[in-house]
Amino acid sequence: MNANILQNFSVRVIGEGDNYLVLGHGIGTDQSVWTQILPYFHYGIYRIVLYDLACAGTVNPELYDFVRYSTIDAYVDDLIQILDALNVNRCTFIGHSASAMVGILASIRCPDRFTKLILFGASPRYVNDNGYNGGIEILDTVHVFQAMESNYQAWVHGFVPQAIGADMPEAIQEFSRTLFNIRPDISRHVLNTIIRTDIRGVLGQVTVRCHIIQMARDLSVPLSAAEYLRQHLGGRTTLENLNTVGHLPHLTVPGLLGPAIRRALSRP
Repeated sequence: MNANILQNFSVRVIGEGDNYLVLGHGIGTDQSVWTQILPYFHYGIYRIVLYDLACAGTVNPELYDFVRYSTIDAYVDDLIQILDALNVNRCTFIGHSASAMVGILASIRCPDRFTKLILFGASPRYVNDNGYNGGIEILDTVHVFQAMESNYQAWVHGFVPQAIGADMPEAIQEFSRTLFNIRPDISRHVLNTIIRTDIRGVLGQVTVRCHIIQMARDLSVPLSAAEYLRQHLGGRTTLENLNTVGHLPHLTVPGLLGPAIRRALSRP
């Protein structure tokens, strides 16, 4: 897979700068979700790496190994193999949602490779636990999977407006498009993988600088989860609250998220 990984995951490199930015998208989207954020990066300063997760609808579904991708570690492996193939030895990783988990774990595995993590829609565990508010009750996930299996189209139409968090037809249409691109069995499987993932126990092993961007109201990630990350990540960590709603600010408020990412990049 190493020889073909750049092709398999549609890896693109934009810009001619010396500073690598690697952008990891969340579940249900693909690299196109960054379209409105890219203009905020100076291509003469940065070299931007875009790629699609194995579960994205743009990736050949035959490449999705249900056994291998039953843990998030497989996505960490993919990221590191992409960096190897591009000879990227130092980079800043910008991760949304599940890719925030991927970036955290990759920085633990290869701490010298990452200069900074910029994370938004980020959580160490999406499901509530004893004394921990991840935002989702485990029993509610049963109903989610039942709905996805019985009528995937109806589930998408119901879920997307909640995830967007506001009456924004263009954003709703775009997120629906990328979700419909994913084969339903892959969509259910990757969601199950993410829901079962809990990285709270390793957060203290992070040594790189971290910046968390948190939306004021996010269906998937409450402020308490972002605050938990801030308190438990081992690297020097800051938390910035963005005055917006929803889980996909790169689709809904790029004019807020873009400058927030630029501020995070400028912090020493």
